[in-house]
Amino acid sequence: MGQQSTIEWTDHTFNPWWGCTKISPGCTHCYAETWSERYGHDIWGPRKSRRTFSEQHWQEPLRWNRLATQQGHRMRVFCASMADVFEDNPSIDSERHRLWSLIAETPMLDWLLLTKRPENMLRFTPWKDPWPSNIWAMTSVENQEYADERIPTLIQIPTIIRGLSVEPLLGPVDLRPWLNHIQWVIVGGESGREARPINPLWVRDIREQCLTAKVPFFFKQWGEWSPITSDTHAFEHLLHTNNDFREYMHRSGKKASGRLLDDKTWDALPFVVEAEHSMKIP
Repeated sequence: MGQQSTIEWTDHTFNPWWGCTKISPGCTHCYAETWSERYGHDIWGPRKSRRTFSEQHWQEPLRWNRLATQQGHRMRVFCASMADVFEDNPSIDSERHRLWSLIAETPMLDWLLLTKRPENMLRFTPWKDPWPSNIWAMTSVENQEYADERIPTLIQIPTIIRGLSVEPLLGPVDLRPWLNHIQWVIVGGESGREARPINPLWVRDIREQCLTAKVPFFFKQWGEWSPITSDTHAFEHLLHTNNDFREYMHRSGKKASGRLLDDKTWDALPFVVEAEHSMKIP
């Protein structure tokens, strides 16, 4: 579904289809699956059909591109929030090929291709070295195991921006071995009824890694649980004790939890974007 996005780090969201297959712990409480079921779509799993869309839906990015051209300001498009563009599923091959053509037709849009399957990126795309400069290659890493597995593959992608979505963050992650190849890091906690609490120590550690390496750091959200420093609520989750300081996570809901980390927002974008991304698209 194409739309102006409520996701903090993008302008628009475009889904060439809905549906996917879970492959790692970050998928356990998949919001996209929950959202699909709410609308009555049984589209999750390797043998389930995917929900595809009309011609009108595919025209939306062309409209965004015209608007960006008129305004002289590039726009970011997250693709896809309800699927994984690089899922190895032949049933969506035609939509995937159509997506590559659409990206070529929209040079004023920066396409953020976020996947848990970076090993398929080179195999499923038609681009040579380098990739078109309106494509950002990104992968999700929820813990150290999947950072070690996915990031070495991502950094082989010949693209202008390589980004990490460390969300939902499920454990401490050391990104330092790869940060000289990464242009952007997003961190966030899990939302939803069964969300797992995020530890503020993990978030602060990744922030410090990024600041030291001069890699833009974006903190998206605490998610369902927010940090507090007193045992005053009915549903607490004690994370750690440091001398006389105890930090708890209180289940307050995504909206109330917000996105402040140490009393400020962290909204850094890749440096090429902060410089107005003035490069020309071939």
